[in-house]
Amino acid sequence: MDALAAIQTLATAEGRADPYPQYERLRAAGPVVALGEGFFVVTGHQQADRVLRDPSFLVTDEAALERTLPGWRSSAAWRWLGRTMLWRNPPDHGRLRRLAGAAFTARRTAQLRPDVVRLVDGLIDAMGGPGPVDFMDAFAFPLPVAVICTLLGVPESDRDWFRPRAHDLTLALEMFAADPDSMARADEAATDLEDYFVGLLAHRRAHPGDDMLSDLLAAGAAGQIGGAEMVAHLALLLVAGFETTVNLLGNGLSALLARPALTAELRAHPELAGAYVEEMLRFDPPVQATSRFAGQDTDLDGVRIPADGEVMVILAAAARDPRRYPRPERFDPHRDSVPSLSFGAGAHYCLGAPLARLEAQTAFPMLLRRLPRLRLAGPAVRRDRLGFRGFAELPVLDG
Repeated sequence: MDALAAIQTLATAEGRADPYPQYERLRAAGPVVALGEGFFVVTGHQQADRVLRDPSFLVTDEAALERTLPGWRSSAAWRWLGRTMLWRNPPDHGRLRRLAGAAFTARRTAQLRPDVVRLVDGLIDAMGGPGPVDFMDAFAFPLPVAVICTLLGVPESDRDWFRPRAHDLTLALEMFAADPDSMARADEAATDLEDYFVGLLAHRRAHPGDDMLSDLLAAGAAGQIGGAEMVAHLALLLVAGFETTVNLLGNGLSALLARPALTAELRAHPELAGAYVEEMLRFDPPVQATSRFAGQDTDLDGVRIPADGEVMVILAAAARDPRRYPRPERFDPHRDSVPSLSFGAGAHYCLGAPLARLEAQTAFPMLLRRLPRLRLAGPAVRRDRLGFRGFAELPVLDG
């Protein structure tokens, strides 16, 4: 079966390096494909949108973990995920999301704009030397980590410490990476982050401020969130707050610099940054897939999904569905505005989406204006990931 062969190829390093041909093989089998007992893959935009919005499709929670990963409690990373809103259904999901939402209000996001501009300017200053630099190290990582750490109240001196731990922790979310070595790294990162936030919360309890840490401590005092949940909550916000934006910046710049005419257009017309960023999100999404479980027997586009059936929603395939996006293989920032599913949809829509958009829409015009000869300076290296798609190295040069 060609669809099964496509999934098997995606489980290899070669398949992950360029997953889009495999997505098309899956699409050729239909927008919803049954693969094995109780496992389904969705590549159609309309069908993916329904799964993400329909409350009868649930995220992984403790009950689902007991069925699919009976030994999950032995993993520090999976225990951490089980305490976050990412792996919670109603009513706990709504309670935790409301608490997180306090950090991502429109007011707080708008207040961060001057900080984002200042950070972008400083990072570009450091990139303007005579030789090539790795864009991921020099810009794509330090910008979003600085922003989210400012929002949460994490000291500047600790920011570099988070990068390898966030990278390793997200291995627990990869679709094809639950091998012993990857999970050991994810578990160690979860333990390190837990210890760190326990200490930071203790410090903030004694020295409250105007940040998410202080807000969570107040919520804990009011009985709205438990101590273990609070620590997991902070780790999730930190990791989610910059891991996806790092990939958006790298994937977006790679797509842009490969198209000189569009690079020149955005440089001349920075007001188009919003449309460009939306097309970057659609064309090569930083998060490629997510999953749901059917809470009841459901018909999805003529395919029967039994209760407890697992549905893998390939967001990146939905973003190239030709029934939704004409000529989807083209990078076209002038296409009719059809929001992609790159930040999800429904109850689990990414809370940090406005912040990620603010950072990207600020960064790209400033990079092109301040570095007018910016170009790729050597072969880029992709991370061997599928769920979180991005670059390990992206060498660039202003010259």
